[in-house]
Amino acid sequence: MRIHVFAISMFSLAATVFAGSDKPNILLILADDLGYGDVGCYNPQSKVPTPHLDRLAAQGIRFTDAHSPSTVCTPTRYSLLTGRMAFRTGFKGVFDGAGGPCLIEASRLTLPGMLQRAGYATACFGKWHVGLTFFDSQGTPIHQNGLEAVKRIDYGRAIPDAPTHRGFDHFFGTACCPTTDWLYAWIDGDRIPVPPTRIIDRSSLPQHPYSRDNRPGMIAPDFDLEEVDLVLLDRSKQFLRDHVAQTPDKPFFLFHSTQGVHLPSFPADRFKGQTDAGPHGDFIFELDFVVGELLKTLDELGVADNTLVIFTSDNGPEVTTVINMRGDHQHDGARPWRGMKRDNWEGGHRVPMLARWPGRIDPGSTTAQTFCLTDVMATCAAVVHADLPNDAAEDSFNFLPVLTGSQREDQPIRNYTLHQTISLALAIRQGPWKYLDHQGSGGNNYDRPNLKPFELQDTAPDAPGQLYHLASDPGETTNLYFKHLAVAQQLKSKLDEFCESGRSAPPR
Repeated sequence: MRIHVFAISMFSLAATVFAGSDKPNILLILADDLGYGDVGCYNPQSKVPTPHLDRLAAQGIRFTDAHSPSTVCTPTRYSLLTGRMAFRTGFKGVFDGAGGPCLIEASRLTLPGMLQRAGYATACFGKWHVGLTFFDSQGTPIHQNGLEAVKRIDYGRAIPDAPTHRGFDHFFGTACCPTTDWLYAWIDGDRIPVPPTRIIDRSSLPQHPYSRDNRPGMIAPDFDLEEVDLVLLDRSKQFLRDHVAQTPDKPFFLFHSTQGVHLPSFPADRFKGQTDAGPHGDFIFELDFVVGELLKTLDELGVADNTLVIFTSDNGPEVTTVINMRGDHQHDGARPWRGMKRDNWEGGHRVPMLARWPGRIDPGSTTAQTFCLTDVMATCAAVVHADLPNDAAEDSFNFLPVLTGSQREDQPIRNYTLHQTISLALAIRQGPWKYLDHQGSGGNNYDRPNLKPFELQDTAPDAPGQLYHLASDPGETTNLYFKHLAVAQQLKSKLDEFCESGRSAPPR
């Protein structure tokens, strides 16, 4: 699950300096595996309190048709940071451990790099998961997933393609999923100052249905799997305070990339038992707290009024989470959509997204405009009056008119939206029509015993793809491929065109 937020911060003096500024600070908060139905303002039946996110929605705009670029972590993060769909790289799957190299090409303009050029200080705290290059003792790049690759890392060598080499001035976080993958250690800048020393002992960790997702990897002595999000929160808060105190005349971009609520669900001690929805409910509650603390820090620094905040998630909720939360607590993180993480159905990629910008975004507003997280880059470029070159952000559209309310709801910014899965299965959306260029989910195997109860029979099993009309069939229950063959063929043709041309946004 995942969450994103954009924000601005400064002391009162800084607020005065920026009173007439047209370059706000930006805070982007990206949650991990957070589903559409996990947030109260999206799901009245949610069993988890999310008061800070609900307040953020009340103070800004709520997107009801926002989508992660992919149904899993790595490609979504690539796409968010570049404005380009990750399937164009040809990379399939996700990184773990010492996997790399960085999927973001050294020559590619990134979201933080664009903001650097516009005069911003840039920082990222949290999960990276876009690939890194680690070396062995002979100086040979490792570029492999798994435990044996992690054991080969020479921690005396710098990482040449770290976030600090892709547009960020500051980075503190993890290579991949902080509490899941084989390398449990903090990266500071482009090095790991406290290397892992032993295989993790999982016997002392919480044991419950939401705890079985951390691999037996190498762990550093200063890495506590149950305190990850609070460590990252402290880093982001300190960055905000230091920046405002030391460089109040310089705008900043802060990308806070959370561990929550990716499995295993290890809420910190202070959040255990705080909800009636078990450990995963407590973990969602902790994530909401993190968002609240970041917003509170902006208030304390006197800069909230000059802050653009965007909150979102990197894909839909995890399979194990959805199944157990439905059975144990009658909570559905994918509600009301079909599918979940990895699936090309809506539950895999329709995500919560909230934005707040006092004085520019009307409080309590809602939009049904179809948005993809690739659009963050072109939108931020418009916010800071930056020109994007034609060889950057090829799948990114400017949604600033939607944020400010100057774009009518019946005038779509996007005519088409692309979707991809972990297997590089593709789909395309146009208005209410959605065409999946494959059979089945494109991700999860619904013949598995745990998913079999949620399987829906394809009403056009002989069709090479799937066509749904989301306005009349939001649950994607009736495949209209043969009934509306011309629509399916037109969307297939458009998808092929966007794949071959290398872009879906118009040339600039």
